[in-house]
Amino acid sequence: MSKKERNIEKTTRQHKRLIKRRKPNRSVWGDIFLYLYLLFVAMIMVFPIVYAVNSALKPLDELFMFPPKIFAQNPTLDNFSDLFVTMGKSWVTFSRYLFNTVFITAVGTAGHLIIASMAAFVLAKYEFPGGKTFFRLVTVAMMFSGYVTAIPNYLIINALGWVDTYWAIIIPAFASPMGLFLMKQFMEGLPTSLIEAAKIDGASEWKVFTSIVMPNVKPAWMTLIIFSVQALWNNKAATFIYSEERKTLVYALQQIQSGGIARTGQGAAVLVVVMIVPILIFIFSESQILETMASSGLKD
Repeated sequence: MSKKERNIEKTTRQHKRLIKRRKPNRSVWGDIFLYLYLLFVAMIMVFPIVYAVNSALKPLDELFMFPPKIFAQNPTLDNFSDLFVTMGKSWVTFSRYLFNTVFITAVGTAGHLIIASMAAFVLAKYEFPGGKTFFRLVTVAMMFSGYVTAIPNYLIINALGWVDTYWAIIIPAFASPMGLFLMKQFMEGLPTSLIEAAKIDGASEWKVFTSIVMPNVKPAWMTLIIFSVQALWNNKAATFIYSEERKTLVYALQQIQSGGIARTGQGAAVLVVVMIVPILIFIFSESQILETMASSGLKD
């Protein structure tokens, strides 16, 4: 046997030992128990959504049935049709409420993503006086809930003349500390050598940011989109917006929901309408996040 053949045989044996060593150390029954446990957890997590959808499909008599049934016995879309009829009787059209919510959500999310990403890039990859102190302030700001900052926010927005405008909701969304913290922590794991190589090739700062940094931190900004859309879509904006033609869809729907026993079915339909957009955004974004994390790992 030649030296080359011996080396190949030795490499093969080492590879087989490595595969054997990496084999999961659990039995078939352990795998079965694990999958059953995951199935149980998944059923618990999906139950509220299934119950809400079925409640929206129930006629009024089934909604008051005791003991309550999980699934609709005689499913109907009357609750949704009644909801749109009620919304159609308002002097502000349904499309106007929808436009207000979509505009606030889209502009607020886009601005939050751009500002948080640009600030995070500077904090993560550049050293400058006061940079660490500024990031500590951002971290401290995450400790305060919206209830604590409600009065200062209102005083500032009122002084700027933004009360009863879209900007009262959009501009504060730009400065949410969660987005900056998330993007900065993720960008710190991006290889500095990749950025330096791009600069050596003549790429500008903006080119590096848009073509190198942002594509490689896609999981972070997709997660940021999920959080931002959920927060803005469900924002009633009742504190800052008083004109009916500028109110959000969630506010209008919740007014219908509080209309009494006769509107119980419409209230169930409202819950589905309000939650469907954040759920769809999460589903589509989650698949892209998992795909990106699996295929775009970088190391120095």
